[in-house]
Amino acid sequence: MSKQEQEISMPTKYDPQKTEEKWYQYWLDGKFFEAKGGEDKKPYTIVIPPPNVTGKLHLGHAWDTTLQDIMIRTKRMQGYDALWLPGMDHAGIATQAKVEGKLKEEGTSRYELGREKFLEVSWEWKHEYADFIRKQWSKLGLSLDYSRERFTLDEGLSDAVKEVFVSLYEKGLIYRGEYIINWDPQTKTALSDIEVIYQDVQGALYHMKYALADGSGHIEVATTRPETMLGDTAVAVHPKDDRYKDLIGKKVKLPITEREIEIVADDYVDMEFGSGAVKITPAHDPNDFEIGNRHNLKRILVMDEGGTMNEEAGPYQGLDRFECRKKIVKDLQDQGVLFKIEEHMHSVGHSERSGAVVEPYLSTQWFVKMQPLAEQAIQLQKEEDKVHFVPDRFEKTYLRWIENIRDWCISRQLWWGHRIPAWYHKVTGEIYVGRTAPEDPENWEQDEDVLDTWFSSALWPFSTMGWPDKDSADFKRYYSTDVLVTGYDIIFFWVARMIFQGLEFTGERPFKDVLIHGLVRDSEGRKMSKSLGNGVDPMDVIDKYGADSLRFFLSTGSSPGNDLRFYWEKVESTWNFGNKIWNASRFALMNMDGMTADEIDLSGEKSLADEWILTRLNETIESVTKLIDAYEFGEVGRTLYNFIWDDFCDWYIEMAKLPLYGEDEARKKTTRSVLAYVLDQTLRLLHPFMPFITEEIWQHIPHKGESITVADWPVKREDLHFEESAKEMKVLTEIIRSVRNTRSEMNVPPSKPIEIQLKPQNEEILKQLENNRTYLDRFCNPEPLTMGLDLEAPEKAMTSIVSGVEIFLPLEGLIDIEEEIKRLENEYKKWNSEVERVQKKLGNEGFVKKAPEKVVQEERQKEKTYLENRQKVEDRINELKN
Repeated sequence: MSKQEQEISMPTKYDPQKTEEKWYQYWLDGKFFEAKGGEDKKPYTIVIPPPNVTGKLHLGHAWDTTLQDIMIRTKRMQGYDALWLPGMDHAGIATQAKVEGKLKEEGTSRYELGREKFLEVSWEWKHEYADFIRKQWSKLGLSLDYSRERFTLDEGLSDAVKEVFVSLYEKGLIYRGEYIINWDPQTKTALSDIEVIYQDVQGALYHMKYALADGSGHIEVATTRPETMLGDTAVAVHPKDDRYKDLIGKKVKLPITEREIEIVADDYVDMEFGSGAVKITPAHDPNDFEIGNRHNLKRILVMDEGGTMNEEAGPYQGLDRFECRKKIVKDLQDQGVLFKIEEHMHSVGHSERSGAVVEPYLSTQWFVKMQPLAEQAIQLQKEEDKVHFVPDRFEKTYLRWIENIRDWCISRQLWWGHRIPAWYHKVTGEIYVGRTAPEDPENWEQDEDVLDTWFSSALWPFSTMGWPDKDSADFKRYYSTDVLVTGYDIIFFWVARMIFQGLEFTGERPFKDVLIHGLVRDSEGRKMSKSLGNGVDPMDVIDKYGADSLRFFLSTGSSPGNDLRFYWEKVESTWNFGNKIWNASRFALMNMDGMTADEIDLSGEKSLADEWILTRLNETIESVTKLIDAYEFGEVGRTLYNFIWDDFCDWYIEMAKLPLYGEDEARKKTTRSVLAYVLDQTLRLLHPFMPFITEEIWQHIPHKGESITVADWPVKREDLHFEESAKEMKVLTEIIRSVRNTRSEMNVPPSKPIEIQLKPQNEEILKQLENNRTYLDRFCNPEPLTMGLDLEAPEKAMTSIVSGVEIFLPLEGLIDIEEEIKRLENEYKKWNSEVERVQKKLGNEGFVKKAPEKVVQEERQKEKTYLENRQKVEDRINELKN
């Protein structure tokens, strides 16, 4: 291929929109992402945290999956049998809410459809949105093994869920009981403790007098939820509280209902808080429930599952719970029972799914007994084969939660999900729990409820591998997995549950490492939300800048465990980085003169620049490989960016032009070979971060193999490592950089020749400089260049010192000193006026108090910049005058 043909084959500008879809389909067609299962390779496994099959993936998903893709692509190139297993979660509450919303728009409901038809509609929804999610995965360039894709409601995972439920039930670790649970009146389902989000709410504390039944007085109580008082069945006092000793055993009349309830003694009561007397509502408060059990109190539910007052609420039946609160407060005031309303800031639970205020509610539910399972998980962290949290501070967060864990309510009042494998005999009421339905199904009714979504998600690392078939090929080969990548916000929801279920059912930790990342926030550090309107759709970013730009920004923008702020400017910066690589690659390709991979020959005599870039490549390979293994992707990004932008593009390519444009054919061939080799190896290092552009370039340059996705990962080559050459180049680049900086400071264009004098420390450095004079002539433009051990600094000169060399630039002929001083004095006046202007603004108290914090900070930054610029100009004036 001629030079012209090579130039034409690689467009002048990289177009991600044209490139990305083409290569993703190529990778799929080539089955490069599929784990092969060959015994000659060591397995490496990641299971994707399954996104909810409810809609679009957000930036957090893009960040999470990009980190996984970096690891799996790296391991695949390192020769591992790499499996990245994809899948999606049925997301019980969230999906059912979406489907019900759709049905409502169509003028119907799940109750009109019936359970079977509703599930058909839900599966249609699943198929539609699963396709949508796959398209988003493809746009991100995720190298997923689609041949093994799973769904939490597919047949295999359903078998695993039944096996776990029945097994735990048989061990006495799953039970059914009547308890106070967290109830979401909007979605009408139970919630686990960690699905409740607590928010500080300005409420009120209502103080009331309950009259003694014998007419001898009253007792004072207080509540934040007066609507539940209709379910009171006792008033409790501390047994050692002298104020109430004589009242224990007596009765009070419950206002409104006039029902008589007993005064009981219980150690739970805090004598110092309030009046020291507490109203007890066993069906609507978890602490009252426990007190009620100790005193055998009746449990009276006063509202239904939708938060509407029921028949036990008497005159308030049919009212919404908050409407009831308003009316009952007024009635109690009218009766003289409610004597004081006190403002009270308190923490109120809200549903993580619907946002509704959660109601502590008496209900018969299914629970997992957590203590025995938690003990195993705690013990694991004391052993060598524990789960390693990255950063390790999150291990304490995990242990703190699991050490104080309560029994897990796992039943949900939904239709979309894993139906509980329990049946009730129509005549005897007997409960049957089994892997299959009873043999006489006509005599039994299956439990209507489904299991908490997190119950099936907790089995994800092993249920996706074929378990409960322990002889499944994938389970035997790929379990346990190597790393789980997830946000710190679901350590309790998901990570903890996977660990204790994995231990219980496989005897192994489900993953070796857990890499924790933070949340993606907006540029001001705020959480992205619909209400703030500050959300960013990753697909919009990809449409504008391409997937590689988004991936590189997300993966390198923070350190493990920390939040990431989204800036459009930074995404654009990574896009510029991609263009820099593209342009450098085009230059290399245009100068390879049709070279093929077989013609690359690194055995010839190399220039200092050749030996230096090969050494820097070795150092970069070592550094990048270690940092990826340590999950330090931000540091990997900085390392690659500095090597590619500074070393390869700004230095080596410029230095390579000397032999490439020269007459020495042997030198040309060696430089072409070095250029091709370094570019190839660099693209491989960058590929896990920016897969599309690296594949596009790699296919143009000399290479062997079908795809960079399965090319070998670079390794350090000792035969291409030249430590001394690297030291020599360091001195040269420091000299060149120093001269360039001085030219810039003195406003002397690079095209103007200037006198340069170099005084090395010793004979060795002098010899090195003389051997590499070509680089100094080309990049410093000296006239003349003088080098010597005995040089004296000229009387008027710009002086600088770098590694082992003093640099003198005589001012005579460099600039007109008087004219330069005049120019700098004018510049000083300009910066001085800017400083005065901004300081006047910041000195205005009204501006500082009233202007947005962001605007004030911008002005403070301007002040800092202007002061620095003024000082630099002043220093230059003094330097020239003296």
